[in-house]
Amino acid sequence: MAKDPTSKHAALVPDGAFSYPIEKVGPTRWFGFLLLHDFTLLAFSSALDPLRIANQLAQKPLYGWHVLSETGQPVTSSSGLDISVHDRLDPLDPALHLFVCSGNNGVRAASDPVLGTIRRHARFGGKVGGICTGASTLARAGLLEGKRFTLHWENQPGFIEAFPKLAPTRSRVERDGDLLTCSGGSAATEMMLKIIEEDYGEDFAIAVADMCLNTPAGTKDRSQRSSIAMAIDSRNPKLLHVLRAMHANIEDPLTLEEMADNAGVSRRHMERMFTTVLGETPAATYRNIKLDKARALLAETDMTILEVAMATGFNSTTVLTRHYKARFGETPHGRTRRK
Repeated sequence: MAKDPTSKHAALVPDGAFSYPIEKVGPTRWFGFLLLHDFTLLAFSSALDPLRIANQLAQKPLYGWHVLSETGQPVTSSSGLDISVHDRLDPLDPALHLFVCSGNNGVRAASDPVLGTIRRHARFGGKVGGICTGASTLARAGLLEGKRFTLHWENQPGFIEAFPKLAPTRSRVERDGDLLTCSGGSAATEMMLKIIEEDYGEDFAIAVADMCLNTPAGTKDRSQRSSIAMAIDSRNPKLLHVLRAMHANIEDPLTLEEMADNAGVSRRHMERMFTTVLGETPAATYRNIKLDKARALLAETDMTILEVAMATGFNSTTVLTRHYKARFGETPHGRTRRK
């Protein structure tokens, strides 16, 4: 088992029913989570659990985590639960990527000694980040000047009043060099999945995401697992090849014949693979992949419905609207982003 940077405990590798072997495993990558008083428990656990799931799927110590408080004593979360930690904040190993976790009182949560420790960690090459309102502590430590960063939208007005020269973005996750910040909740999972993807590839990150059930809430008839994760589980390389082609060719869709030829199978055999493993036809899977992309564009950009239709391979807004309503139970007009 890989030891943590301070040699006090080993990385956790839990058992699980589903596995995803990793051929080339790097050294255990360690993260520190500094819990400040009234930190948001949801955001903290949403960041930590993807690391645990990655280790479980790989059955290897890909990641380790070290939960810290200023004194080494338990910390009270915003939900009133006291959470135990591994150790006190100081000293920190430079190899530790330190995330500050705080909640509604993020601007005031950190003491001066905590700020000093964070500054020293950054000065000597340690990476830092913020979860939920953790960016407020990083701002007090003087680590956000000229940087792109984010924090929870509810706390942005107070942050701007406290730090008028700093401008947080409205993004769920921001990365500026080694600086990683997220707005909390499920965005913390998204942030960690980005790290996992960089380390071990998109397919592995998708498998971790599916274990987290990291899919949009309220989606009508949404499967608990993505098509790619199900294909990974089936160990069917031809099916996975076709699915990757679908994801890579959304704006200018390929024909079913082209995808079958590229995978080296007949169209009929491809259709059997899809119905056997995914329980639906290739055409339905492809359409749903495009609809999921359309839903994301409508929610996250200022694109018009026509622009979204063109960007997702639908030849008209009428066709997009019909399929969109059938899949999500609402029209695209209800999802357009408000400027």
